[in-house]
Amino acid sequence: MRILLSTYGSRGDVEPVVALGERLQALGAEVQVSVPGDEEFATLCSRAGVELVLAFAPVREWVKEMIRRSSAASPESRAKLISGQAAEIVARQYDALMAAAEGCDAVVACGLLPSCAAVRLIAEQRGIRYILGTFCPVWLPSAHNRPHEYPGHPLPAGVTDNRALWDHDIATKNALFGGAINGLRASLGLHPLDNVRDYVFGDPVLLACDPTLGPWPPSDLIEAMQTGAWILADERPLPDGLEVFLDAGSPPVYVGFGSIAVASEAGRAAIEAIRARGRRTIIAHGWAELGPIDDRDDCFAVGDVNQQALFGRVAAAMHHGGAGTTAAAARAGAPQVVVPQIGDQPYWARRVAELGIGAAHDGPTPTFASLSVALETALAPETGVRARALARLIRADGAEVAAKWLVDVLSRR
Repeated sequence: MRILLSTYGSRGDVEPVVALGERLQALGAEVQVSVPGDEEFATLCSRAGVELVLAFAPVREWVKEMIRRSSAASPESRAKLISGQAAEIVARQYDALMAAAEGCDAVVACGLLPSCAAVRLIAEQRGIRYILGTFCPVWLPSAHNRPHEYPGHPLPAGVTDNRALWDHDIATKNALFGGAINGLRASLGLHPLDNVRDYVFGDPVLLACDPTLGPWPPSDLIEAMQTGAWILADERPLPDGLEVFLDAGSPPVYVGFGSIAVASEAGRAAIEAIRARGRRTIIAHGWAELGPIDDRDDCFAVGDVNQQALFGRVAAAMHHGGAGTTAAAARAGAPQVVVPQIGDQPYWARRVAELGIGAAHDGPTPTFASLSVALETALAPETGVRARALARLIRADGAEVAAKWLVDVLSRR
């Protein structure tokens, strides 16, 4: 059994797919994992022992270029810019992966929709099974949630029926991505599609998030197989300097915004708010390249670090609300302060607040005052009690569940 796994995105999109590849391989499947060619992702694949197939471009380079293009575009032209980017992703990802899919029994796609569309096209041409995976319930059609709102395509004013909004979402995705997908289809001699969203989503979808953190009420709009989060076991030790820092005082507060390029002022506000609470700080560089704001010894900066080992030793974790970081903190029983920026991050912030395991920051721009209020909630004793209790409910076997399901489905074919 040969399976190609593909994703295009940041660490939160890549690590779960690598975890799934590792579990599939342990079950005897032959696996290739296509991810962006950034060094950190190549290291992840090597650590998991899975074969790496390069996606069309390293994601950091691509994001920098997209930011440059977006900053030069007017608000009115943002939707056109998204469509142009989509056309480039679909075509380049198709070219990058077509050969890799030869001889495969199935492909599983995650990450950006245009990248998944390219994989869906490859599966169609190869005559093999295609399955979409996603990491948050809000991306899937359901009467229980509204669809994502895209630049230049606001949701209809005054419409509160989620079913009607998801119908509208088909037209939005056709407008944004239909030209890219149907343009490539035309060049391949394939008929055009009038619903690119459902073509890319397929049925069923693998929903790779924890059912306690992100529950999925059954929907008649799409079938989703919720497996739990796909977690790659991390056995790396913490750096010696970090171990010394942790042992030198009371548990610090972790601050990290991952691949989100927050302003440096966010790091300063976080450190100052944490100091005002009498706590020390561990600050992760991330894509924003954050670090200490002075030479005081109450702040320690880290690069890529084993969150599974670290989060159980912190007083709280302040982060952007990525699905993976939210699950890692919840699994460790660490109270959270979520400062959501884009995409599904507001959903995870809301769930952290609803579950009583932390605070959801109001908006993407933190200040000393706003973080002080959020930290008061996160560091309250009762929040810690709830976070530790909920940690016992978080599943760690999502990748195993998904891998067994895939092997079973493909074996029956």
